[in-house]
Formats: sequence, C-alpha cells, structure tokens
Amino acid sequence: MIRRLFRRCATVPGTVLAPEDQTVVDAFRAMLAAIREPEPWTPGCPQDIAIRVGAFIERAHTRPGDDHGPHVIAVALVHPDTPHAAAYLHGQQLGYTSRGWLRCETTTILGTWQPAYAMLSHAAANLPLPDDLGMTPAHYGVHVEARRADGTSHTLLRLGPYTHTWIASRDADRLNTELAGKATLVIPGVTVTAKDAPFSVIDYDSYTDPYDADVAALLADALAGIA
Repeated sequence: MIRRLFRRCATVPGTVLAPEDQTVVDAFRAMLAAIREPEPWTPGCPQDIAIRVGAFIERAHTRPGDDHGPHVIAVALVHPDTPHAAAYLHGQQLGYTSRGWLRCETTTILGTWQPAYAMLSHAAANLPLPDDLGMTPAHYGVHVEARRADGTSHTLLRLGPYTHTWIASRDADRLNTELAGKATLVIPGVTVTAKDAPFSVIDYDSYTDPYDADVAALLADALAGIA
C-alpha cells in the first residue's frame, strides 16, 4: 500500500507564502478581527454601517434625519466596493441599486462598515440580493411648510408614506397648484410650499395617509389653521 503524505505549507517552519496567498490570508485575518471587534456605530454618525442580511453582511448608507431611531432607521444597501466605478455596474446586476430606502432594525447593525466585511457580502459571492431582505421599504413623504419673512418655518402638514417617489412628487405639484390659487387666503408675510421629502420613519405618527384622504381637503384644513 502506498501512503502519500501531505504537508500544509503554513505549518512548515520557514515556509513563505506566495504574495497572492498572503493577501488572501491577511484579508481573512482582517475579516475575523472585524467580526470579533466591530467598530461601534453611533446613531446620527454619517459613516456607512455593516448590517446582517441572512448569513451575509452588507454595506449600507444611512439616511440623514432617519438615523437616530432607537429601534428602526432608514438605510440604502450599496455594493461593498462603492464608490469604485465597477461597483455600480456589478451592483446593478446583483440588485443593490434597485431597493431604495429600507427600514432597518438596529439589532441587525454589526457596527461601522469596514472593508474587511466585503468578503462576507452577496457581491463577493457573486450572488444577487434575495427578494426578501427582511426589511420593508422606508417610503417617501410630502411636507407642506409655512415660512415667515424672518426665515423661521413651521410644517403644517405631513403626508405619507408614499410607495413611489413619482406619486409623492405628483401630489406635491398638485398641492403647490392649489396653493397658487389660494394665495390670498394665506397670512401676509408667510410663504406656504409643498415639497416631496424622505418619509421619516421615527415621526410616523405625525403623517397622514395620502391614499385614504383627499390631499386638497387636507391642505385646506392646514391653511385654515394659520389663517
């Protein structure tokens, strides 16, 4: 019987790994260190975060203003190699650029994003993101604001959540048309405008569902409150 003995190069004293092998080993060690000691993420911090998506770890942008919630924040998944040009095309192919803003439970946040996490992403495995990410869309809204001559402002009405940005923009344009026709009813020195804006997941209770009401009637009620 012929016995073949195999030796692992890494265990042989004096063995030097090839540069490409050493790069892989160093990256793996950096990943393990990042998993063991993640850099804490602080709510409101503009840095990208690492979040768990199933068995993978993904990179995500946080949405300013919606990154303070103790339980849920709004994020957008991005390819781990962002902002390199090739990352955008690869991200399109794997579904990174089509998800929009998502509601992310803070319990899924591992910490601040570190490049070492990239090898644990769907992109590294060349796999598309799953249909079910475990996160629902963080939709869009419309804000009607009254601005005084001294620069101070007050939000009269918040509409949302909208499922698509174009619907929010359509309603904002409709409300601005209504406002143009009611200019004489608004208090002098106060400019009232409607604009589409990100839906604030932490201020959910302050919004009115636009799908169950007449937005023009809601605007009239809001204006009556300052007339």
